[in-house]
Amino acid sequence: MTTSKQSPLRYYATPQKNLDLNLDVDICVYAGNSGGIIAAIAAKRKGLSVALLEPGYHLGGLTAGGLGLTDIGNKFAIGGLSREFYRRVGKKYGKSEAWVFEPHVAEAVYREWLEEMEIPCYFESFLSTVETANKRIVQLRTENGITVKAKQFIDASYEGDLMAKAGVSFTVGRESNDTYKETCNGRQVMNKHQFNFEVDPYIVEGDPSSGLLPGIDGEQFNEGVGDKRVQAYNFRLCLTDDPKKRIPFTEPEGYDRNDYELLVRYCKAGYVPEFNKFNYLTNGKYDMNNHGAISTDYIGMNHNFPEASYETREEIFQAHVQWVKGLMWFWLTDTVVDESFKEKYRNFGWSNEDFPQTGGFSHALYVREARRLVGDLVMNEHHCRGHEVVDDAISLAAYTMDSHNCSRVVIDGKVRNEGDVQIKSGPPYPVSYRCIIPKQDECTNLYVPFCISASHIAFGSIRMEPVFMILAESAIEAATIAIEDDLPSQEVPYTKLKARLEKAEQIIHPVPPAKNVQMGE
Repeated sequence: MTTSKQSPLRYYATPQKNLDLNLDVDICVYAGNSGGIIAAIAAKRKGLSVALLEPGYHLGGLTAGGLGLTDIGNKFAIGGLSREFYRRVGKKYGKSEAWVFEPHVAEAVYREWLEEMEIPCYFESFLSTVETANKRIVQLRTENGITVKAKQFIDASYEGDLMAKAGVSFTVGRESNDTYKETCNGRQVMNKHQFNFEVDPYIVEGDPSSGLLPGIDGEQFNEGVGDKRVQAYNFRLCLTDDPKKRIPFTEPEGYDRNDYELLVRYCKAGYVPEFNKFNYLTNGKYDMNNHGAISTDYIGMNHNFPEASYETREEIFQAHVQWVKGLMWFWLTDTVVDESFKEKYRNFGWSNEDFPQTGGFSHALYVREARRLVGDLVMNEHHCRGHEVVDDAISLAAYTMDSHNCSRVVIDGKVRNEGDVQIKSGPPYPVSYRCIIPKQDECTNLYVPFCISASHIAFGSIRMEPVFMILAESAIEAATIAIEDDLPSQEVPYTKLKARLEKAEQIIHPVPPAKNVQMGE
């Protein structure tokens, strides 16, 4: 199969060569992340020809990019090829299945699975153009010179780039609570991942005329109002305290303590960093995620990312890398950090077994939310809570209605984080087929299993990697019917689709209460 080369830590770089490759296939899958790989495998198992394009440089997306503590919600809701992935990971550890694993193991499983299925993945395949005619995608072309004609297209990207270039309706950001009569959408200040000590937001403390510290939003805060802000991104870090596997933290080039002035003030006010979201995986590895008011989430610095050019996304990506690497160094060395924390923290470093191409630092920016499709049905809070139930289920979702903070604001002269939501959604609930397809008058051969048609807060519940893989396989089941019966995606009979989902061991009916839940956020 085509393999990625040794590469620096990056989101995008102009391709160095033109492959001048023309492919004519049944299914074109855009993105070689977890969902994209599952879609390609599902298509190949059905005897369909498939082209798998990955705009980046690595396989597996977030599942192989550091998210080793799986956000399950309820493992009994996970079936089909998604469940098979976790069983294949389990075999690497001598278990029946594994939901907690090292990043390099997940990537190895994906790589070996694709090799077994004889599916090549074409890396550095950033989209250039998408040609449509008669409400159908005819072909796409990538910057590295691949032209793909296909009967059906799967946009498995975290950003929704293919659907955007196809001209279908989408949205970015948070709806007002009024839009879908929700209660936890829009701007809001809650207590988790919040400042526990008062911190002055101004460059010169106590002087509003001096301006705000970097990353603090000066716009007036209004509760429940919609906007274009998206929840914060970070990197899921794989750390180790095993001296034989540890790569020490070092001062990143360009480190500037002034970038952490808000954290300096927070520590001076009494904050002591904690070892929360240092979740043990196995073999001396830890999955580190954001925790608290100031952590690895680079709050407010990603709002331009969803619709930005690839060059601008690279700049935003590198800013996030710099923030996280600088934060590691700050925690390790700064005089304002509590010494008891630093004493323990000195035991940690990057893993030399994971992300070797990028020095132990995750290559996958955690794009928690970007564009979202707007289809004939928009999943929302009422579906998550079970107040409304769809009749065309292609998956179950079970995770908390979840959003990380979206911005920092000034309230009563002090800094507050806003946007964090963590509200239980209730029992596993069905996800509609209509949420992965555009409106029929826009495009009839496109499926969008990640950037689904959902409100901000419902998306926060559905977006988890196991469900993403399920939706990707379900998309292939529907696309297969569309090809066989020469139908637009919107006219695929649900009774026929349901029968195929059940045959594929997808879970679309009620399941037992949650057990062994992992809450990785």
